[in-house]
Amino acid sequence: CLIQHIFTCSLLVSVPAVNKHKPWIETSYHGVITENTEVVLLDPPLVALDKDAPVPYAGEICAFTIHGMEAPFEAVVLNGTSGEGQLRARGLVDCEQQKEYTFIIQAHDCGSGPGGTEGKKSHKAVVHIQVNDVNEFAPVFREPQYHAAVTEGKIYDSILQVEATDQDCSPQYSQICNYQIITGNTPFAIDRNGNIRNTEKLSYDRQQQYEIQVTAWDCGQKRALHTVPVHIEVKPVCKPGWQGWSKRVDYEPGTGSKQLFPKMHLETCGGPLSSVRTTVELQTSHIGKGCDRETYSEKSLQKLCGASSGSTDLLPAPSSATNWTFWLLTDSGRDSDLIFRFEGRQAAKIPDWVVPQNLTDQFTIATWMKHGPSPGLRAEKETLLCNSDKTEMNRHHYSLYVHNCRLVFLLRTDFSSANSFRPAEFHWKLEQICDKEWHYYVLNVEFPVVTLYVDGASYEPYLVTDDWPIHPSQIDMQLTVGACWQGGEVTKPRFTQYFRGSLSGLTIRPGHIETQKVISCLQACKEGLDIHSLESLDKSIKFHFNPAQSILVMEGEDLDHINTALRKVSYINSRQFPTAGIRRLHISTSVQCFGEDTCISIPDIDAVVMVQQPSEPRITITGVERLSWPASDLRAPGGIALFQDLHIISTVKKADGTAQHHTGKLNVLEELIHNLDYCDVLVLGEELRAEQESLQLHRSALTGKHLDATNSTTGMSIYGVDSMSNYEQVIREVRYFNFEPSLVTERRFRLTCSELNGRYTSNEFTLEVSVLHSAQTGLAGEHVNHLVAPPQYMQLVHHPSIIQDMSPSVPSAATMVIVMCIAALVVVVVIGIYRIHITHQQDAKLSETTKDPDMTWDNAALNITVNPMETLEGPQGAEEDVTEEEEEEEDDEDEEEDDNTSGESDDSEEEADVQLPTAARQNNKNWHKAAVSF
Repeated sequence: CLIQHIFTCSLLVSVPAVNKHKPWIETSYHGVITENTEVVLLDPPLVALDKDAPVPYAGEICAFTIHGMEAPFEAVVLNGTSGEGQLRARGLVDCEQQKEYTFIIQAHDCGSGPGGTEGKKSHKAVVHIQVNDVNEFAPVFREPQYHAAVTEGKIYDSILQVEATDQDCSPQYSQICNYQIITGNTPFAIDRNGNIRNTEKLSYDRQQQYEIQVTAWDCGQKRALHTVPVHIEVKPVCKPGWQGWSKRVDYEPGTGSKQLFPKMHLETCGGPLSSVRTTVELQTSHIGKGCDRETYSEKSLQKLCGASSGSTDLLPAPSSATNWTFWLLTDSGRDSDLIFRFEGRQAAKIPDWVVPQNLTDQFTIATWMKHGPSPGLRAEKETLLCNSDKTEMNRHHYSLYVHNCRLVFLLRTDFSSANSFRPAEFHWKLEQICDKEWHYYVLNVEFPVVTLYVDGASYEPYLVTDDWPIHPSQIDMQLTVGACWQGGEVTKPRFTQYFRGSLSGLTIRPGHIETQKVISCLQACKEGLDIHSLESLDKSIKFHFNPAQSILVMEGEDLDHINTALRKVSYINSRQFPTAGIRRLHISTSVQCFGEDTCISIPDIDAVVMVQQPSEPRITITGVERLSWPASDLRAPGGIALFQDLHIISTVKKADGTAQHHTGKLNVLEELIHNLDYCDVLVLGEELRAEQESLQLHRSALTGKHLDATNSTTGMSIYGVDSMSNYEQVIREVRYFNFEPSLVTERRFRLTCSELNGRYTSNEFTLEVSVLHSAQTGLAGEHVNHLVAPPQYMQLVHHPSIIQDMSPSVPSAATMVIVMCIAALVVVVVIGIYRIHITHQQDAKLSETTKDPDMTWDNAALNITVNPMETLEGPQGAEEDVTEEEEEEEDDEDEEEDDNTSGESDDSEEEADVQLPTAARQNNKNWHKAAVSF
């Protein structure tokens, strides 16, 4: 106010304007500007003073100027008289680009006039400006995602640290003040610095992987726009052992060798190892007889393996011909294996006609046996096979028994005339005898040497005792299985020394001993362990298989080589139709370390191989089902061929992947080639009369094939493992002979075939053979072929009284009976002709003969047709006429009638009637002359 007052007074007194002084401003200023605004708040405020005031112009402030650094600011004069000014930004100021500015500012007075001429400048003042930040940016994490791994069972102070940044320039807004896990129910926590820790011990078995979402806040409470995923993997506590293996391996039949552990490796937790030894064991004792073997019959297997012929099966399947095994306990639940179970009270007497009578000093006894120790009964002998006196005495000529888990073979039969002390008892002590597992035992007797083979390995007896041979006598002998027969020296003959265990395939082959090759073939397993791509196995790896290939031992010094070798271990099953089910695997490992007393222990592991169910084949037999042969052909040297048009095929159902339907894949039949092991031709009805008829097969038909045949009055059995085509060829050669065909009108046969000892069986193919006798032979070609589809002119009528009592019959038998009826009626026609000639010569009877207006007789060309199926339901008078004629002719034609009545019966007429088509009955009978002509 003082200055203004002075200035005003000077004007009043009209003092001339003189610019004597410079403007004055503070020496320094400090200012603050918020980014994205214009005005700078200065401290102190921007004010310039001039001592020349209130002199016009000279005492007024006209401008402020800024010098240096091209500062983005400008200073404007708000009031020139008062000298007030304001500092402003020329544009938007960004703190993130520059937080502070420093520059020089000066004030200018107006000088001597409005244009500021001769104006004076103030001293230079320093201006320092700070840009205040605005929280415009949200926190951003440095990584798009985070990963960490932890070991189970531990509490970590920090598993990992996440970090977020903020682009704001000020500490308040650029610093991250808080982190948070937004995933709920997780055993993790995070601190203000982003360190993640677990709040409880983690379990690998419970959960192997966690994923949590984390967010962040800056100190201005601005939250990150996007969360970050954190993956935490839980690893098991490092335990030495095999890793990367599956507990179950599925095996598809027919796929060959399959690797069991393609990704397996041994974890040693960094321990130094000098060598590793691993044993892989395939456990198959629950399958069949110890493993998956061919389940063909013993005879078929012996033929297949090239064994000597002539063996006698002492434990065959129960049947009408082999009924001595009927009362034994069988275990048929093992893939068609025929297993007999003995519980200490079962035994069987072998019929005399089965017992080999030509036993010499060279023979073979073979059997499958499963046996275990019997507590409390170890002192008792358990007899597998025994040949003893049937009556009077109690001498054992030869026997095979188990005593105290030792196998003993007794042989006291005198093969020579020498009366000398000689080896009689041969003892073997082996673990296999009482281990409750299946083993294959073969005794090769080449007296005085007896060799035992168990599962293909040979063993000599550890003890041989001598005895005197049994002297010849007239006492009959009894061969038994499962016990020994005590027929003499007791009040009541009985069995004794019962066997406890299981037997299968017990055979005796006199005159031959088996070779090691045949024995190995007979007991060979069709499944086992294998090494895939053996040639690629590292040479430093040592490996060894047991004979059955159920145990594999591998040893090496390099861990990587051992891992590679174990990945190559495979399972293989060479059977076309393997036994489905589980095979157990057991792997044990021992590790040797460098110079350490204690070494790591590798736990054993157990897995299973699941063999899938194979596709079940359907064996089908087709061919001609009805044959008619003249009786003379049956008597011919070659007989008649029964199955000339036979065909055997096998099919399986397969899913057709190309034929899609709205209901799924379609099943199509696919032909399958496999072997058969037997075909049986069974005689239906009455057995063959051995002195008159037989089935025959020339031995040349079996040449070059793995087939053999047995024959009896009940039929023929062709057995052996061979192809379906070879079976076809042999069966087509089966011929039927009958040296007295006049006694037979028909024969029926049934053919069935099998694969794997009855596991898969064919349909029952029935063949009917009709025998045409001499009176019928001339008409057979004319009539037999028309019986199935009779000509239109033939009237066929069923007899009502017969139909009521009828049971279903087979069509071909009816055909044969009809033909015989026709032949019999032909005889009646001949008799009728004879009678006609007589009545034609007698005028008295002529009128009676011509009462029927529908019949006209002509001697010049006489054609008579008789309906063989005409019923007797006509008028009563007609029945009486027929009866009178038959009674009058009875005496004269007895001989002719007798020749044609052997094949006639009421039952045959019934069978014929049921097979012929029914025709409408007509009273007016018109017979075509082509039916029967004389």
